[in-house]
Amino acid sequence: MGGIAGILESGKRSDVEHMLDKISHRGKAGRAILEYDHCTLGAVWTSVEAGKMRNLKQEGIVRDEVADGHYVRVEVSNGKLLITRDQLGVAPLYYGKTESGSLCFASEVKSLLPFTLDVKEFPPGQRYDGNKWSTYFSLQKREPLADEPNNVAKELHNRLADSIKKFISRAGVVGSWLSGGIDSSTMAALARPHVSTLHTFAAGMPDAPDLKYAREVADFIQSEHHEVKVSLDDLLSVLSEVIYHLESFDALLVRSSITNYLVARAASKYVPAVLSGEGGDELFAGYEYLKSLDPAVLPDELVDITSRLHNTALQRVDRCASAHGTVAHVGFLDPDVVDYAFRIPAAFKLKDKTEKWILRRAMIGALPDGVLTRTKAKFWEGAGVTNLLEREAERHISDQEFRRERKLPNGWILNTKEELLYYRIFHTHFGDLKNLSWMGRTKGAPKR
Repeated sequence: MGGIAGILESGKRSDVEHMLDKISHRGKAGRAILEYDHCTLGAVWTSVEAGKMRNLKQEGIVRDEVADGHYVRVEVSNGKLLITRDQLGVAPLYYGKTESGSLCFASEVKSLLPFTLDVKEFPPGQRYDGNKWSTYFSLQKREPLADEPNNVAKELHNRLADSIKKFISRAGVVGSWLSGGIDSSTMAALARPHVSTLHTFAAGMPDAPDLKYAREVADFIQSEHHEVKVSLDDLLSVLSEVIYHLESFDALLVRSSITNYLVARAASKYVPAVLSGEGGDELFAGYEYLKSLDPAVLPDELVDITSRLHNTALQRVDRCASAHGTVAHVGFLDPDVVDYAFRIPAAFKLKDKTEKWILRRAMIGALPDGVLTRTKAKFWEGAGVTNLLEREAERHISDQEFRRERKLPNGWILNTKEELLYYRIFHTHFGDLKNLSWMGRTKGAPKR
């Protein structure tokens, strides 16, 4: 994805240039800096976003904007500033105050650290006008539809297809990350009719379930399929890069990001933009633990886990794509899809212990039966990574070291030796950070 940076102070071109240098990987197609009496703004962008950036100077807008519901915009009009982040936080943004007290912001934390250690995440669904913050969107439980399943499935199919068609018309050439699960397979299948050649990409250990199911989908939809078979050595060789780009040491997030990073690297050799199935589990009750909840609380739980995506799974998607100068579109999180999904009765999402029942119904005929009935596998499980990295951490970190190092300067307690392994690498990149309020942590992560 593209990237933005800025300081609400005039004459800061060299500082903003330095901030953009830190995120230059996010956009290799262009760069610009706008200078005003009260602020200095900068942006880098990809080829996919180039059309939006052509009138940057005339419009007075710097942005990281991929699609509907996936943007950050900073606008200057009549001497007034307005910063807006999308509803669910698909596009990233962070901010802080410089030593002189000026607000600074950027798409990644690494851009801000030379200027401030008091970094915060710019909240999704909010605006800042230079003086005050305001909330324009808050995800809420909705009144469920009174409609029968066939109609709901058809409308869901149509909204997802429209989201993908809109993105393809903007991006031109697209591919799809493809794990062989129902979510990524839905993205690939709905995209296939709209491109002459669809490149699909899967990664995993040689015997990974994802490779098998992704191959099945690729054969079914007749895509140009690419596999990245990885070993433990491959995972370890990119681990430091992944943590640098991800800006996190959360164990489950890092673990799932490594194969995502490798598949994103492979995709960048063929296409400037990809489709990602992120968000399907949260909207349609894809996680195993949801089956044990009282059905009455399921709608609230889906709101909660969808609201948490911005600094966990969506951060993975953003960083893995942008590390290689590409754009990822999360079709499930198009505002029209999200709006409809939260009006679908929970009983249609989790039915007879079948997760994502209504989504499976919506894709009947468009995907192989084996994929339509495949149960949920976490990204790292499906890729065959399982506990390889956990065992690696056990090999290198003693019980005594874990007890001594697990409490961080900000008071957080690391859950596992695996998380400590990742934190040590994070520390080499970013040093001692007493403020980590901007970092998300996986809900319900296992503890030692």
